[in-house]
Amino acid sequence: MGKGVEKRIVVPIKQVPDMDKVKFNKEEGRIDRSSADTEPNPFDLNALEEAVKFKEEFGGEIVAISMGPSQADSTLKEALARGADEAILLSDKFFGGADTWATAYTLSIGIKKLGNFDLILCGEKTVDGDTGQVGPEIAEILDIPHAAFVSEVLERNNDSIKVVSDAWGGSYVKKLEFPGVITVTKDVNVPRLPSLKDKMAARKAEIKLWGLDDFPEVEKDVVGIRGSPTSVNKIEIVPEPKREGKIFRDDISKSVDKLIGALKEDGVLNEVRLD
Repeated sequence: MGKGVEKRIVVPIKQVPDMDKVKFNKEEGRIDRSSADTEPNPFDLNALEEAVKFKEEFGGEIVAISMGPSQADSTLKEALARGADEAILLSDKFFGGADTWATAYTLSIGIKKLGNFDLILCGEKTVDGDTGQVGPEIAEILDIPHAAFVSEVLERNNDSIKVVSDAWGGSYVKKLEFPGVITVTKDVNVPRLPSLKDKMAARKAEIKLWGLDDFPEVEKDVVGIRGSPTSVNKIEIVPEPKREGKIFRDDISKSVDKLIGALKEDGVLNEVRLD
C-alpha cells in the first residue's frame, strides 16, 4: 500500500430488488418492488471491489454514494462492510421518480459537494433498469473523460488508469487520466465477501444524509420526476417466439425440394436455381 499518491475514489451504488424473486405486475406494466427483498446492485459491487484494489495499492479513501429512500442505507452499510470508508445517501421526496439523466445529475451534485476526487467507479448498469446510462451521464455532467464496459484493469497509476473496454463487438485498450469515470462489467473481478467483523462495524456506522436543502443552488425542477426528460409508461415482457423444427425423411432429392419449398413459404428464399 502507498506506492504513490493516495487516491479518493467515489463509488455510486444503488439499492435494487432481488430480481430472482421480484414479481412483475402485468396489469400495471411495472416491477412490484415490494414483492422481494433488496440488495446492492451486483454490478456496483464489482465497481466497489475495483476501488478497494486501487486503495490497497495506493492508499486513500473510498466514498460510497447512493440516491434513494431512507431504507437504502442498508445498501450503503453493505458498501462500508466491503471496504468503503464513508457513505452518503441522497434522499428527498423531490429526488423521486428520476430517470437516468436526473439520477446522474443528482449523483453529480452530490459528488461535487464531496470536493476533490480522482476516480468515479460505477457498475456498467443496474439489474432493474439495464440502461447503462448513468455512469457516462455523470461523466458528461462533470465534464470529465470516461471509459465504459471495462472488463479488465491493466495498469493503475498515480495520474491515470489503463483499461480494456469491451464495446461494439471488439475490445479496446484505453488510458484514462484523472479525474475520470469508468463503468465496469462483471468480468472485471470477483467481489470478495465482507468479514463478520466488518459487517458488525458497518451496522454501527453513520450514514450521511443529504437532501435538496443541502444544495441551495439547485432548483427542484431539475431533479426527480420534474427534471426527467423521459418517463417509462409501461413495461411489457415479450414472450419468446416458439420455434418449430421440421424433419424431412424422404430421399435426398425430395428432401431438398421440400426444404426449398419450406424456405420459400417462410419468405427466406425467393428463387433458387439448381444448375
